[in-house]
Amino acid sequence: MSDPVGIALIGMGWWGQKMLSVLEAAPADIRVVRAVEPNLEPVRARCAQKGIALTADYADALNDPAVEAVVLATPHALHERQIEAAVAAGKHVFCEKPLALTKAGAQKAVALCRDAGLTLGMGHERRWEPPVADLLAKADAGDLGRIHQIEANFSHDKFLALDRGNWRLKADQAPAGGMTATGIHLLDLSVRLLGPAQSVLCVCEQLSSDLPQGDTVAAYVRFKGGGTSYVSASLANPFVSRFAVYGAKGWIDIRDKAHVESPAGWIVTSAFTGGPITTVEVPPAEPVKDNLVAFARAVRGMQPYPITGDQLVDNIALLEAVFASALSGKIEAVA
Repeated sequence: MSDPVGIALIGMGWWGQKMLSVLEAAPADIRVVRAVEPNLEPVRARCAQKGIALTADYADALNDPAVEAVVLATPHALHERQIEAAVAAGKHVFCEKPLALTKAGAQKAVALCRDAGLTLGMGHERRWEPPVADLLAKADAGDLGRIHQIEANFSHDKFLALDRGNWRLKADQAPAGGMTATGIHLLDLSVRLLGPAQSVLCVCEQLSSDLPQGDTVAAYVRFKGGGTSYVSASLANPFVSRFAVYGAKGWIDIRDKAHVESPAGWIVTSAFTGGPITTVEVPPAEPVKDNLVAFARAVRGMQPYPITGDQLVDNIALLEAVFASALSGKIEAVA
């Protein structure tokens, strides 16, 4: 068995600490050897307890020979230059979503990693949720037939407690309400199933909170190869997550019992031509861990990483058009 991939967790806020927790169950594939966090005190004791070197300087991680890959859980606008620095240092990269805020930024990140022979992983853990993985496999096998429509919502009210100056609520980091926080996962799955998008109409409103970029967003997407996806997200209502795909031979509706921060399982309702509507419950899993393990195995050359560079770029191209439509109120073409 290969040695675990040594990683540096860059950003030890809410999600960085989530990843640290789940990686405790994956020692054979991946190991945290360093953490980087500008605000040291809240995480100093936890890192010391786990024997993880902690620093405030990203360069320390890039200069550490024990660090083979960086895992970026940092503000969105930092991703592009942090990826560029990691590639220059010969480090593989796992980046939390979104990869970039523009298509050009995503293209550059993908090209840098590809040309350097480095693995680029992406924090789209929804693909590793067992019922979603099963849905994707069924779609690939043709069990759903021609996919017609996708309907999806991913909402929570966790951000209502944030200070209004938090980076997650700023226009230059997270425009269009919850689209970069939750909706982007649904855009990713839509692109995975229907390919590159053609156009999008997005409506973003501030309806029941003072969240500065709006609390409720909805996007209606048309795809170049046909088919549509309706993606919605609220940052001001209790948690709900639903992903439904409708095809000529069948449909599948997946509902999460809890946020992926603390998975509690899924309820899956489906029907196929000539059969009944069925409902099953799927037990909890840790898709955040499974995504990171898949990244580590790709770094070791054991298996390809399943999110392709083209899909990464197509998703950010769609996200950029969502931002434009939210501002213009018009249908915007996807570059």
